Amino acid sequence: MLPELLAATALVCLDPGHGTAPNVGRQLEPVGPGASRLKLKDGGGAPGEAPVALAIARRTRSALLARGFRVAMTRVGEHYRGGNRDRARFCNARGAALTIRIHADGSSDPAHQGVSTLVPARRRGWTDDVYGESARAGRLVQRELVRATGARDLGVVERRDLTGFNWADVPVVLVETGFLSNERERRLLRSGTYQRRIAGGLAAAAQRFVNR
Repeated sequence: MLPELLAATALVCLDPGHGTAPNVGRQLEPVGPGASRLKLKDGGGAPGEAPVALAIARRTRSALLARGFRVAMTRVGEHYRGGNRDRARFCNARGAALTIRIHADGSSDPAHQGVSTLVPARRRGWTDDVYGESARAGRLVQRELVRATGARDLGVVERRDLTGFNWADVPVVLVETGFLSNERERRLLRSGTYQRRIAGGLAAAAQRFVNR
């Protein structure tokens, strides 16, 4: 099958981080299927993260559509009424070829900068069905994101504690697109030009992932 036909049959699910309605975000949900441990539905993120994540997701949607993908987004407006379990289930239900969760980082040290890609750690009964493909997607996403932006490469990081990973039944990654606590990266992340670079990198990685 030609690459463009492969892309045309594939759906990428974009999950712009945070933006959860205030009366929902402080509620609790299980960190994974059958878990007794509960986590907040939304810890709030870095200051200013939610609108930046949504802007990048919208530009990524355009870049993916231009490459022939189908695209679904967990949220398209300012607020989201569910938690991270609901976001994962949304993408699961649509049989996404890949879920890309879009975030920006923050730190108490304003010198911290760079991009990283988080992927699920292997957890039996939770992520073992998506672990391998998520790791492969994470390597591609990180490589293309660094190539597109020139940002410092903070690598691919496995996480065991993310609800959105533990409830996923499709390959999933989470991109930390830069540090809003760093003055230079904050300016970049709010600029349309840089957002388009990020979007182009994410779309290129998705195409490489789907086309094997």
